[in-house]
Amino acid sequence: MHQIGTESVDLIYLDPPFFSEKNYELVWGNGYELKAYEDRWLGGIENYIAWMEPILRECHRVLKKTGSIYLQCDWHADAHLRLLLDKIFAESNKKNFLNAIVWWYHDPAGTVKNRFKKKHDTILFYAKDYPNQVFNCDDVRTPYKQGTIEQGEKGYISFGRPVETHPKGKVREDVWEIPFINSQSKERLGYPTQKPEALLEVIIKASSIEGAVVLDPMSGGGTTAAVAQKLGRQWIAIDVSPLACQMTERRLRKLGVSPRLIGMPMSIKSLRALEPFVFQSWVIEKLYGHPSPKKVGDKGIDGFLPDGRPLQVKRSDGVGRNVVDNFETAIDRMGKKEGMIVAFSFGKGAHEEVARIKNSKSVNVELKTVEQILEDMGAHDEELEALEWADKHEEE
Repeated sequence: MHQIGTESVDLIYLDPPFFSEKNYELVWGNGYELKAYEDRWLGGIENYIAWMEPILRECHRVLKKTGSIYLQCDWHADAHLRLLLDKIFAESNKKNFLNAIVWWYHDPAGTVKNRFKKKHDTILFYAKDYPNQVFNCDDVRTPYKQGTIEQGEKGYISFGRPVETHPKGKVREDVWEIPFINSQSKERLGYPTQKPEALLEVIIKASSIEGAVVLDPMSGGGTTAAVAQKLGRQWIAIDVSPLACQMTERRLRKLGVSPRLIGMPMSIKSLRALEPFVFQSWVIEKLYGHPSPKKVGDKGIDGFLPDGRPLQVKRSDGVGRNVVDNFETAIDRMGKKEGMIVAFSFGKGAHEEVARIKNSKSVNVELKTVEQILEDMGAHDEELEALEWADKHEEE
């Protein structure tokens, strides 16, 4: 976010991890599941707030004076985050807290016996310079109940005044009943914690105008960017997860957009630094495959290529003979005669074992390096060298 200019953004929405101490799964469109991220914070709420504070300070810095920020959270940390935002906004002599919006949704999953069932998230709404922020009240009005319309038509009196109705409906209140995305929804991408487009539509319509810049610094599956695009706004979407960035890119391409991806892992060094699961997912994605449906006990099969060949991913150098031998056994149990292993490099023994099983068992195992994948993507030697150089000098 330090690359974004001061007071250059009109609206910010962020949906950070909720301090829920849960693991979230990414369910791909083909039904296969992969671990997407962990919402766990060693050291408790203090560490969580310490992590959030510099992010929110950057949000405040890049926000225009006429801008607003909406921060979505739940009961795990909403009180702590409100105090943090109060402190940040008060440093400019204005707290400017406007609403604690309740997003009420129906979610049939789970039952509880020792408390009331939780059915809402909180969205903290702050303006940088109240009351001068952009707010389009009429654009987000909600329909009247039929009884209210009839009372207005008949000239009824309520609390000493005639019942009057606005052609666009009543002023929206701070409790929003918007359905959660169900498992059969066409909108559903499978990204964990995906929010409905209807929710973002209210926020973007209310607090920005066409052509405005909307920022989501934790964009996940890209709902904010997609809705902003549909509503004629400019947008910036940021996420630490390559999986989230790839999903957002695909989503926007379906809207006829060619988004510019910045900072995606491309150099060998940056790929080595990825977590094993994220690296595995990156390889599967770049090979246009899909992950193995088994989370454990996969016998070394991490995924499958478009042509059905089993795939094993090793975030290692010098992969040897034993890996090839074990992989051959695994694909043989599946009745397969072909497969691929991806690693950063392979030892002499691996190549010898590939030749042996091809001659003796007619099994074809392809050994593919990460560098070869990058070359297939169009990243040539000069570009890879430049990326390695940039990584090195960034460290220095």
